[in-house]
Amino acid sequence: MSPIKTMFKKITILSASCFMLLAFSSKAQEIHRFNPDTLITIRIDSAVNIKSHRLNAQDFIDAVVADTSFYQAFRNMKRFGFTAENRIYTYDKKNKVDGKIYRKLVHSNVNGKHKMEYVAKRDSGNVYKKDGKYQLYTVEMFDYIFENAYNSDFTKGDGIPIAGGKNESYKDKLKTLIFQPGRKVTGIPFISGKTEIFSKDMREYYYYEFARGTYLDSIPVYRFKVIRKPSTSDGDTMIKELTTIFDMRTFKILGRYVDMKYSNLLFSFDIQMNIELNRFDGVLMPTKVSYQGNWDIPFHKTERASFLILHKDYKVN
Repeated sequence: MSPIKTMFKKITILSASCFMLLAFSSKAQEIHRFNPDTLITIRIDSAVNIKSHRLNAQDFIDAVVADTSFYQAFRNMKRFGFTAENRIYTYDKKNKVDGKIYRKLVHSNVNGKHKMEYVAKRDSGNVYKKDGKYQLYTVEMFDYIFENAYNSDFTKGDGIPIAGGKNESYKDKLKTLIFQPGRKVTGIPFISGKTEIFSKDMREYYYYEFARGTYLDSIPVYRFKVIRKPSTSDGDTMIKELTTIFDMRTFKILGRYVDMKYSNLLFSFDIQMNIELNRFDGVLMPTKVSYQGNWDIPFHKTERASFLILHKDYKVN
C-alpha cells in the first residue's frame, strides 16, 4: 500500500517568493481536475503507545530537523539506471484540464556518463507561451527540482542547501522547504517564520501524533504527524500538516506528506505534496512524487496544476 500522504521589494519580491514556495502548486473535452494520490494511505496497526520504545515527540522532531537522507535519496539517482513516468496537468478557472504533459524516459549511468532518453513525449492543450516557455511557473519549477535530478545540476555539492544563507537562491529555498521542513526559510515576506513549525513560537499551534504501522505491506514504520490545531487562525500558520514516515528498523525517512495553505490580501495558495521512497540494493531511492495545488499572486494568472512522478526499474549500470 502506498503511504504517504511556499513579494521582490514591492511586487517583484512577491512574485519570486511565491513562485518558489508554491511551485510545488484541454479546454478539450470538458475533462475535470486530475487529483493524484497525495493522501497518506499507510496501514496503521493501532494508535500504539510507543512509550515501550522510549520514544517521544521530541525524538521525532529532532530526527526530522536533522535528517539528510531524504535529500540524499534524490542525489542517489545519479548512480542508477531507472525508468521515470511524469504526468503534469494544468487547469482553467473552472478546474477543467487545459494542458497536459506526459514524459516517459530512461536514465542510464554507464562509467559515470549520464544519459537520458525520452521513449514517449506528448503535450496537448495550453502548455507553452509563444516564446516556447511554459505557461506556468509551477511547471518550470517541476523541471528544475525533478528533471534536473536526473542530471548533474540537482546533485551538485555534498549536502543539502542551508536555509537562510545570504546568497541562497529561491530554488535552494524551495529545496530546503521540501527536504528539511521545520527550518526557517528567510526572504519570503509574511511567511518565513511560519515554516519553522518546531520553534517555541510555533509549537502552540500544533498537535503531535505518532503511531506504528506498515508501509508497502511489509516494512514496519513509525508515522509522525504534525497537525495544526482546529482553533488556529489561518493567518497564524502556513503548514497545515506535515506527516513523516520512518523505517522502524533504521529510523530513516521513507516518506513525507505536506499540506500548506495561506492567504492574505496579496497572495494565496493551497497545495498538497507527497513523496515516497524505497530501498534498492540497500540504497534509498525516490519512487513516487505527487502534487496538487493552486496559487495566486498579483499580475500573474492563477496557477492550478497537479503532477504525478513515478520511478521504477532501478538498477546499477
